Amino acid sequence: MSGHSKWHNIQARKGKSDAQRGKIFTKIGREIAVVVKQGGSDVNSNPKLRDVIAKAKQNNMPNDSIERSIKKASGELSGVNYESQTYEGYGVSGSAVIVECLTDNKNRTAGDVRHAFDKFGGSLGSTGCVSYLFQRKGIVELEKTEKTDIDELMLTALDAGAKDVLEYDDYVEVITEANEHSKLADALTQAGYNIIEAETRLVPDNYVDLSEDKMVTFNRMIDMLEDLDDVQEVYHNVNMPDEE
Repeated sequence: MSGHSKWHNIQARKGKSDAQRGKIFTKIGREIAVVVKQGGSDVNSNPKLRDVIAKAKQNNMPNDSIERSIKKASGELSGVNYESQTYEGYGVSGSAVIVECLTDNKNRTAGDVRHAFDKFGGSLGSTGCVSYLFQRKGIVELEKTEKTDIDELMLTALDAGAKDVLEYDDYVEVITEANEHSKLADALTQAGYNIIEAETRLVPDNYVDLSEDKMVTFNRMIDMLEDLDDVQEVYHNVNMPDEE
């Protein structure tokens, strides 16, 4: 169960300066807009909305900002219609990269994403060129303390539908089928565990290693992609070094 968390590093948490926090709130606001359009504004009947609200609160998004985003999406306030768009391509040394976006202007977004790939030695590919290398899984991260009994946690998680449990230094990662993370998180919360994050992610089947200089270039490309307002998530199959 123990080991280095590749998934954790795929979406490495950046320090949240005011500017970064604003970008995060913008991205979450777009997610809220889309899930409300798809399933309505009632969290009791729209589990995707409940997930995004939980994500918003984990990132300290103010309640009034959350409510305003919901009202815009439900038509109570004027808002923008966003569409999902996914781009696939290659980073340095043939590494696989998937970029999930929400946009109101596909031409702008495609141009921005292509520029980030081109600038750092990558190339944008066609749909399906790398997605076959990934699987979508439900991931629940739990806080790990001195009192955490891993064997007991594993039994509880497996009974609740988990497929695997991975232990790391300060947290535990529980893996389940795609879109089953909410049910699993609820069961673990009821069992007394503190949930850090629960979401569906794309997880690569295998990882590739990059040399130190290639890693620098690759990280710059990922940073540029993640800084784009239209980009929601960036997934890749590069084995990231341990974070200090």
